[in-house]
Amino acid sequence: MLKRLSFLCAALLAVSACSNNNDNSSTTPPPAPAPAATAPAAQPPAASTAAAPAAASTAAPASAGTTAAAPAPAPAPATPFVDDGKWVEGKNYYRIDPVQPKLTNTDKVEVVEVFSYGCPACNQFHPVMNKLVQELPSNAVMAYLPASFMPQENWPMLQRAYLTAQALGVADKANDAMYDAVWKTNELSAMAPGGRGLKPSSALPSLDDAAKVYAKFGADPKEFAAVANSFTINTKVKRSDELVKAYGVEGTPTIIIDGKYRLDRGSAGGDEQTIELVKWLVSKEAAGK
Repeated sequence: MLKRLSFLCAALLAVSACSNNNDNSSTTPPPAPAPAATAPAAQPPAASTAAAPAAASTAAPASAGTTAAAPAPAPAPATPFVDDGKWVEGKNYYRIDPVQPKLTNTDKVEVVEVFSYGCPACNQFHPVMNKLVQELPSNAVMAYLPASFMPQENWPMLQRAYLTAQALGVADKANDAMYDAVWKTNELSAMAPGGRGLKPSSALPSLDDAAKVYAKFGADPKEFAAVANSFTINTKVKRSDELVKAYGVEGTPTIIIDGKYRLDRGSAGGDEQTIELVKWLVSKEAAGK
């Protein structure tokens, strides 16, 4: 019974988000996002000076001998803010009160996806995120915040692996490949063979397994292991968890705008609506409204 319930997130693939709820006593689907959550008493540390990765690659990793991919298209120009009443605060998006620090030190409008490679809803949403990255205006930047609140599905390892890859400069290059490693090739999957429940904790994929995926993009496995267990990454893991809580994230994927607004595909009303709403909030924030 406990094994079945611990696999709640993967079993709810059709649900719009993986719930931030480790209570295995409930089998009900995660609720819709509540209005702006109260920030925790302890404030997260000041924003890191390390920049988040560039926009996720929208092409599959090139194999040896293939020609280089064409350069990404130029960002769209910033659009003026127009409020026609379509998007409603408290219904389609939620204000984070008080405003929290950005994930990065950018002076542009920051769009953050709170995610996990181990989250089935994030995997399903990933093509939408790639499309959103392509459509963001030039006054906005994309960043990624890995969550860890489903340890039974190996999210803490995937979080640490992402932060390590980010420090080594390969996280953005391997973004698509990491989803594939969990959900297509199953080399980083927490699922037992045949999809019958979860692997025991002793058999879950390790950082060494994740390093093999990142090695395809230039990361040295030995260096990866050393960096993954460093004080720097330990600090980043702690800060990531603090920001997830401070942003009021109740499930993944969730999108945060400038540490001020929170939304997800459920509150937005669908995938295309999510893209439209994010771009609208970027224009709203850029206009100082």
